Order: sequence, then structure tokens, then C-alpha cells
Amino acid sequence: MKKKLILDVDTGVDDAQGIMVALAAPNVEVLAITCCHGNTPLENALKNTLRVLKVCKRLDIPVYRGCSQPLLAKNQHAGDYHGKDGLGDVPDPDAPGLELLQKEKAAQAMIKIVNQTPGEVTLVSVAPLTNLAVAVQLDPSFPKKLKAVYIMGGNIESRGNTTICGEFNFVADPEAAYTVLNRYTCPTYIATWEFTCRNSLPWSFCDQWLAQNTNKAAFMKKISSFSMKKAQSQDYEKETTEGKGFNSCDTYAVAAAIDDSFITKREEVAVTVELGGTYTRGMMVLDYMEQLKKKHKAIIIKEVDLEKLKKMFSDSLK
Repeated sequence: MKKKLILDVDTGVDDAQGIMVALAAPNVEVLAITCCHGNTPLENALKNTLRVLKVCKRLDIPVYRGCSQPLLAKNQHAGDYHGKDGLGDVPDPDAPGLELLQKEKAAQAMIKIVNQTPGEVTLVSVAPLTNLAVAVQLDPSFPKKLKAVYIMGGNIESRGNTTICGEFNFVADPEAAYTVLNRYTCPTYIATWEFTCRNSLPWSFCDQWLAQNTNKAAFMKKISSFSMKKAQSQDYEKETTEGKGFNSCDTYAVAAAIDDSFITKREEVAVTVELGGTYTRGMMVLDYMEQLKKKHKAIIIKEVDLEKLKKMFSDSLK
């Protein structure tokens, strides 16, 4: 049985890497890709997703238009890292047109697909959680029918990358993150910001990885060069990976969904999201004292098998 995945993305550079890793995994069937505002405005995220699928010769995978703005928060994007267009601002005259998108909206599509095989579909969200929040509003029983949800987002040590204490995906729609962490009671795995920083890929590996002589590698090299430059700049190194390498944040959640043995150390704890707070809005809160009295605990990914990740990365560009 192949693992059935729905990928929920805001396609910037690391989303593109995550999508390509999922498509190359032999044991995985990507049922659909849903897009959300985030790294880049929704129209770019849609176009970028189609560009990635075209390079992988997988335009047969249905792509759905999701939410273009957060539930309540002000729209924000991460163009300084991903480029204004979300994929490193490299012109692509042959990009597929948006007429290839499905007519149905993302949240409705998620519900419909999961209803066809309840208990079998894993949802991987590496974007602001707006589409997932809308889906549970439309169908409160939706989370129960999922096999699991894997999320890239939030933080465990109040270390931010967008605000003082906030990680981008959660800060971009704190209300959605709050809704999902409180209403999705299926097994919930979270790849947090600090965890991904600690498990970055060495630059020497990245050079090898991008040196493969394939169309996919040429595409990846082109779209990654803007972010990789940014990641090697002094300011950025201090803030994030301690200068050790490239952090493809979103791919950690995708890899964990593909291969259960990828996670070597985990912690189970109830979580929620701070919605007020001058400095802490959007921050993930871990309830070690069990004051929230929540039955549902999230699985926080603490350590992973980096060799497995390197192999997935290499295979994705073959």
C-alpha cells in the first residue's frame, strides 16, 4: 500500500524541495496539492507549484486554489528570503498557465478526497494553516478522518524568525494555527523552526546535491541560489543555522510523513498558540504542566536521521 498524501503548500523554495522529495518517494502517492498564501502571494504559490510539477513531469497531480489571506491577521510574505515571486526571481517563460488548476477550492477538495478513503490520507501542511482551519469549519469531523497531520511551523523555545517569538507559518495566521492545534485530534507531528535550524544540511552536501546532471537539478540550482546566498549572509547565519548549512524547513515535515523511521527522537506534549501578547502573538505554547487539560498531545520532532534526508534529497533530483 502506498502512503496517500495531500500536500498543503505556499510554494517557496523549501516547499518546492519538499514537493520534489514527495514525488520521488517510491512508497508515496501524492493525491493532491493545495495552495495557500504565505511565502509569496497565492497566485505565485499556484504558479510555482505548477512549475515544480512540470519539471517533475507530474502535471497530472491536481492543484487546488486555497485561501489568499489569513483568517484575521494582516497578510505578510517572505519575499526577502524566497524572492518576490517565491522561487528566487528566476524568469520562467515556459511556466504552465493557471488554467490547469482544478475548479474546486482547496478546503472542499481536502474534505472530499479524505472522505473517499477515511483513515488512509495523511495531510502535510508546510504553509500558514488557513486552508486546514477552513476545512475543519466546513466539516468538523474532517480531522477524525485523517490518518495523521504533519506540520512545519511553530517553535519550542520562543525563538522567532519573523517576530521576536514567532515562526513565519504560525505568525502569518495565528488564528488558523490555534484552530488546527486545538481541533485536529488525529496524530499530529510538528517540525518546529528551531528543530529545523539544528538539523540543517551541510553546504558541502548541497553542492554535491545540486551538481547532478539532470533537468531537475538545474531547476533546483536556479531557484535555490537566491535563498542560499541569503542563508550564507552573516546576519542570517547568526539568527538561524549557526552557519552550519542550508535549512529546507518544509522538507522535514514531508520527510517525516514519508518515512516513519526518519524521526529518531520525539516528545509528546499538549500545545496551543498564543493569540494575544505584544511580543508572543503566534508563538507555539507547550503545556508541560498540563494546565490546559488537553487529552490530545502533539508529537514534537526533536531529532532525525539526516542521512535518510540526504538520500531523499539526492533521489529527488535524479
